[in-house]
Amino acid sequence: MDNAIYTGLTRQSGLMRQMATVANNIANASTTGYRREGTIFAEFVSRLDGNEPSLSMATATARTVDLAQGGMERTGGTYDFAIEGQGFFLVQTPQGDRLTRAGSFTPGPDGLLATPEGNRLLDAGGTPVFAPTEARNVTLAADGTLAADGQPIAQIGLYQPVEATDLVREGGTLFRADNGVEAAPGARLRQGYVEQSNVDPVREITRMIAVQRAYELGQGLLDREDQRIRGVIDTLGR
Repeated sequence: MDNAIYTGLTRQSGLMRQMATVANNIANASTTGYRREGTIFAEFVSRLDGNEPSLSMATATARTVDLAQGGMERTGGTYDFAIEGQGFFLVQTPQGDRLTRAGSFTPGPDGLLATPEGNRLLDAGGTPVFAPTEARNVTLAADGTLAADGQPIAQIGLYQPVEATDLVREGGTLFRADNGVEAAPGARLRQGYVEQSNVDPVREITRMIAVQRAYELGQGLLDREDQRIRGVIDTLGR
């Protein structure tokens, strides 16, 4: 296959991945605690034999997670918590502990706080957070201290990945940190609020239009290159 076609195909493949990322961001523009994703394009340059010039190809296999603060939405819920600053909640899932910014929790029959999917919220020591079901007044301090009827019962943990670039999305608002987690300094908690998605729908739609136009231009180049090769084959075959 001609080098120009190879180059064009790798670029088109990267643009398709970018389009999928943008579409996912738009679909989650109203998802509580969702973190916007971006696509990283990299250039691969290879030396060719003889006097041929080098071959440059673009790839887009890496993604970034935008950790910018999302807006705060007041709910008034006793177990709705929002993080101000950097950091994540740590929840217990069947696949292991995961990080999330989605702070809407519900106490189960056993008093353990969990997400709507059933993932248990963990405290600063990595233990599930318990709230007495008979408590009349449950309050949360900015430092994460949870109190029931004026008595402290737990310290909600706020965590961050040991490596800043170590976040791997596992669908929705959950992230895996392969190199472990550590306490997130400086973060504060607010009770009765949830953090909104940090996706800007207008910006994402603008990006989608730009990616679509770039893809159309690339497809036009591939079509013209295909016609050129066909023309050469037809001419030599006469």
